[in-house]
Amino acid sequence: MDRWSENEAAVWQKEHPWPLGINYVTSDAVNSVEMWMDSTFHPRLIEKELGIAHRIGFNSVRSFLPYIVWERERSVFEKNFETFLRIAGDAGLTVMPVLFDDCAFDFGSEPIYGRQPTPVKGVHNSRWVPCPGFSIQDDPERLRECRGYVEAVIGSHREDKRILVWDLYNEPGNTQRKDKCLPLLTAVFEWARALAPTQPLTAALWLFNDNDTVNRYQLENSDVISLHAYTPLDKTRALVKAYKQGKRPLLVTEWLHRPMGNTIQDHLPFFHDEQIGIWQWGMIVGRTQTNLSWKTMNGGVPEPDPIVWQHDLLFPDGSPYSQEEVDMIRQYANL
Repeated sequence: MDRWSENEAAVWQKEHPWPLGINYVTSDAVNSVEMWMDSTFHPRLIEKELGIAHRIGFNSVRSFLPYIVWERERSVFEKNFETFLRIAGDAGLTVMPVLFDDCAFDFGSEPIYGRQPTPVKGVHNSRWVPCPGFSIQDDPERLRECRGYVEAVIGSHREDKRILVWDLYNEPGNTQRKDKCLPLLTAVFEWARALAPTQPLTAALWLFNDNDTVNRYQLENSDVISLHAYTPLDKTRALVKAYKQGKRPLLVTEWLHRPMGNTIQDHLPFFHDEQIGIWQWGMIVGRTQTNLSWKTMNGGVPEPDPIVWQHDLLFPDGSPYSQEEVDMIRQYANL
């Protein structure tokens, strides 16, 4: 199966309302592994938190799937994924699953199955781990085993209307991996394309003009173009202009970085007017601690209780960090 044509991608966009979404990890999980393991998978909490998202005005959710949980407890993983899709659907949210990820904010970390380490106080996303893990990526035999995961997840849901887009690979080349990501990046597109899903495939550009081979592959193989934009509005506009491809829809799957001037007040009107689907990071402050700055990671100085949050929208009790932000989201969601 070939990449979608521009016309096919444009038809898909017309058939779906403007995506206004969040990146979502349950507030009680330190990473995606803890969110999805059966012993720590909490449907009632998901119902509560996605219900809040719906009431604010969000209509989509992007969530990271952990290969290690599928590998260790496949039937449980599949049951939990179905439960998540049901809860999201009942809340009026489509889902963008993320299959692989090169982010490892604790550099050198590998995913582990079972009890996860507690968060490091004052450090942004201190226990986030890559997927499937770099030891698997660097072993050709083990890398091939990932095909079964892709076929199981996408193959079982290739016509599922609750899934809006397949995000095949988050930030390929991150954690100083650079071109080491290419074997998995090219393989996952080939494996997914062979399944002929009715949903588009994408992998977001994120490190612009620094890894041309990887960027080019993402641009040339994504059905809908996606990117991360944690930039001030003028630079976000420039990114959109640089990477918009004809009729092909453009999505921003990660954004919101207040200290950088990447704010809801500045960006939401622009994204709406350009009809660029968006998923901000994230919603409720939790064990990932993503209201803290990236500067706290990898040996940085811990930063308890920042005055200006980097990401996130709500305090743990559900009250807003900024009522103005919540009101603006509701306005653009036509609530």
